[in-house]
Amino acid sequence: MSTPPPGCPAHVRHGGGLPSLPAVVGSPDPRAVYRELREQWGNVAEVELEPGVRAWLVMGYRELLTITRQEQIFSRDARNWRDLNEGVVSPHSGLIPMMGWRANVIGADGPEHRRLRKPLDDGIARMDQRRVRREVEALCTELISAFSERGSADLVNEYATIVPMLSLASLFGLDSTEGRELLDALIALFGSADDSQAGNRDFEQILLDTVRERRRNPTDDMTTVFIDHPNLHNEAERLQSIVVMISAGNETVTAWISHTLRLMLTDPRFAARLHGGRLGVDDALDEALWRDPPMNNMPARYALHDTELGGRYIRRGDCLILGHAAANDDPDVRPDGAEEGWGNRSHLAFSSGPHVCPAQVPARLITRTAVQTALNLLPDMRLAVPAEQLAWRPSPWTRVPVALPAEFSAARIPARTPGGAGR
Repeated sequence: MSTPPPGCPAHVRHGGGLPSLPAVVGSPDPRAVYRELREQWGNVAEVELEPGVRAWLVMGYRELLTITRQEQIFSRDARNWRDLNEGVVSPHSGLIPMMGWRANVIGADGPEHRRLRKPLDDGIARMDQRRVRREVEALCTELISAFSERGSADLVNEYATIVPMLSLASLFGLDSTEGRELLDALIALFGSADDSQAGNRDFEQILLDTVRERRRNPTDDMTTVFIDHPNLHNEAERLQSIVVMISAGNETVTAWISHTLRLMLTDPRFAARLHGGRLGVDDALDEALWRDPPMNNMPARYALHDTELGGRYIRRGDCLILGHAAANDDPDVRPDGAEEGWGNRSHLAFSSGPHVCPAQVPARLITRTAVQTALNLLPDMRLAVPAEQLAWRPSPWTRVPVALPAEFSAARIPARTPGGAGR
């Protein structure tokens, strides 16, 4: 690839001089780092995913649309990744669970992608949104009731990380214990560190056991929907389709809930508009997507031909990372002060093109319900530590706070059943 321009931010560099993508995501102000990179490189910057493993970070809004919409040039199939094929990437690398090829919709292009995408679209279309909203609201109320009398809580680990996983686990017919086991495995998987492959194995084994149990004893849940879908031809495809739905849905919704709550607790202007009714919850959710999309960076596309993008020479087999957060901050589409454009949904938080997120509606439903319930039940919540003390889970891809300690008026809030009655 290229020689890095001088002046790469020192606090996010690997030893070789290139910016480290995990360090960028975990920096106190990644938007500032993306802007520095854009000044040095333009809209396509070279970064390291781990020492010695290079990739192109696509930070331009228009450039990101180009690679997501031109699958004949930029493939989603990791079997085209030159560094993996040539052994630059170790088969034991923590990157493999997120970036290696799987027999699912994420790793396919063209007609094969459309075949594997249809079960996801069909499964989501069959969801009873009213029932899901009621169940999520009851779950959120139950979680808040567990800590409301204490007057304090960690809104990430006691709330935002639990809501999506237990909601998704319920949809797929798993109990709360299995849901929490899946959550532990997923945190390791998305971290892309030394325990990533072990987390991936645990995650898949729990779901494989569920698939096999549903084949013996079908029930009215999403697992059975995938088992019975004619487009899925074998157990591996059924398993991987469920892996996509749960893994992508959990981590991204966790991030979305966390960042919306964080904005409420750290940005007085944002909180005043929200509490004063000048900013609706959906507008708040979209502002969170603009500022910190659930997937700050999305792996990956692989060049099928030598080409040019954003003034950079891209070789066949090069890896390109979709820089959603950087593209949302592209000054060509969102100049400084654009936060005034409440309700604008032209962000790239859900990507674009054939691989655009299929679960935007349920993701918004779960996130909106979680945020609205917290607003209703904890109206005076406030951050319990200085905002600059917040830290981030290690990951090149997602930016989720390690913790979000909050305080509020202690009160007894009874848990509710999904039907609305107290218990």
